[in-house]
Amino acid sequence: MGYRNLRSCLDDLEKHGQLKRISTEVDPYLEVGLIQRLVYRNGGPALLFTNVKGTKFPMAGNIFGTMERTRFIFRDALPVIETLVKAKLNPKELLKKPSSLFRLPKGAYNLLPKTVSTGAVTENTCALSDLPQFLSWSMDGGGFITLPLVYTESLEGGYKNSNLGMYRVQISGNDYLPDECGLHYQIHRGIGIHHTQAEQSGEKLRVNVFIGGAPSLTLAAVMPLPEGMPEVSFAGVLGGHRIPFVKHSNMLPMPAESDFVISGTIDPKAVKPEGPFGDHVGYYSLQHDFPVMKVDKVWHRNDAVFPFTSVGRPPQEDTSFGEFIHELTGDLIPAVLPGIKAVHAVDAAGVHPLLLAIGSERYTPYEKLTEPKEILTQANAVLGQGQLSLAKYLFIANHYDDQSLDIHRPEKFLRHMLERVDWRRDLHFQTSVTIDTLDYTGHGLNKGSKVVIAAAGDKVRKLHCDVPENVILPTGFSKPAAVMDGVLVIEGPKCYSERGKADKVIQNFCESIELDRPINEFPLIVIVDDGEFASASIDNFLWVTFTRSNPATDIYGIGSYVDCKHFGCEGALVIDARMKPFHAPALELDAAVERKVMDMAAKGGPLEGLF
Repeated sequence: MGYRNLRSCLDDLEKHGQLKRISTEVDPYLEVGLIQRLVYRNGGPALLFTNVKGTKFPMAGNIFGTMERTRFIFRDALPVIETLVKAKLNPKELLKKPSSLFRLPKGAYNLLPKTVSTGAVTENTCALSDLPQFLSWSMDGGGFITLPLVYTESLEGGYKNSNLGMYRVQISGNDYLPDECGLHYQIHRGIGIHHTQAEQSGEKLRVNVFIGGAPSLTLAAVMPLPEGMPEVSFAGVLGGHRIPFVKHSNMLPMPAESDFVISGTIDPKAVKPEGPFGDHVGYYSLQHDFPVMKVDKVWHRNDAVFPFTSVGRPPQEDTSFGEFIHELTGDLIPAVLPGIKAVHAVDAAGVHPLLLAIGSERYTPYEKLTEPKEILTQANAVLGQGQLSLAKYLFIANHYDDQSLDIHRPEKFLRHMLERVDWRRDLHFQTSVTIDTLDYTGHGLNKGSKVVIAAAGDKVRKLHCDVPENVILPTGFSKPAAVMDGVLVIEGPKCYSERGKADKVIQNFCESIELDRPINEFPLIVIVDDGEFASASIDNFLWVTFTRSNPATDIYGIGSYVDCKHFGCEGALVIDARMKPFHAPALELDAAVERKVMDMAAKGGPLEGLF
């Protein structure tokens, strides 16, 4: 039951027509990543590149490129996980089908990893430079492992005190020595606790980086598991078998069936510049000091395959992870966050920047609901929950206002909000907090702001979709266009504002428009660099608006005021979503590489029919 290693998974995908072998030589510098992204966009198969320039190891990508394939890979485990989730939610449900109880002991048994004396991963060793030097984007700082499973243990040691996370690993470039690699982990990650313990004790932190192996380990590493549930245990449930680990003296355990394991240590004080790296929000994460790992040994099995993914502006392959995780755990949301019906990190907006949530107003059912009450409390709970705390914008609605509301339909959700929101009352800021490490809109690395926008009660306005003919804009602003009902994008002049400072140009824009002007018929106005691009689709609008703005510095309003430290506005809310001088650059394709790859996809070429 379940795949024991990556090779058996790839063989099974190929047997079922879900994998394509590519024997033509391909370059891990830009070519492989672009091919994978194009195949993903076309809903294509998993890819096995058997002739990779500069390395003897084949590379496998797009393994989780469709939801159907992801479900197929974990098909054996789904009934057990469903049973466990139901047991958590409502044990009475299990009594309706007593036969499902028999699945529980087996699932629980597989939670415990097992120790073995030897394994395939210990068959060979190599140098970091022997691994594929994979670069997705032209400004990447060196070769990266993009599906690394980084394993650490607390000072107490043992599986129950372990953390397995997917933190990117840079294996070449910058100032790294041949036996060093950079370990980029972001805030709110479990490894940080272990690193802190090591630093406080003055000891080196031992680290193992697993590559490949059982697919269940890969998914477990990105699961938002409750504290105290080791990822290696959940991998056993996902894989349908106890995960075997090899342990040598004075070393951390290694999955016996991994394709590669990089073993080493981190000196708690040792850092080196890591990056840049073209990241999943659609921009580069820039070069910053991150922990550097001193490599003792790189292990690999005889038939090792190097798995990878290429990220960029969503959707990409990692979108499947998010969707699949939601399928597995979505029903647990009300148990973890009482009153919350659903939460969705919007993929098109870069995931972390924008959360949509549905709460429930239950405080005073004997009164007519005229404003948000309980959902404000629930919003604070959402922003205090794990990686949800990294969000910048949280839109929260009341379930009882429209029980058909769907968090996975952002346009309809935002329309519902804009019909009800009162900008004088319903904006709630946190002006100096942590945000996602990959977000450069704030006032420093990991530093920024948040806003909760809550709406509850009856509709207070009718939304318009036609731009009034008599709209007069201040000098430098042009091309007003309706993206959707109630939302207007306007092209603005180039931004020159300083980090952490309000922009006088946008302030003047708001101050120059009277409240009785027709433009205020649109409750939300977004200032952008390229109006045609931002208004071309709802996905473009979401990406531009929420990846290029920081609530505290980039939210303005027509007829705005501050009363008792509460910001509100009488007219339209204005978001400045222009690129700022301090923002990270957006990802762009290398034209020459794009032409070469497209030529390979022409009729008779090795990539014909893939995209």
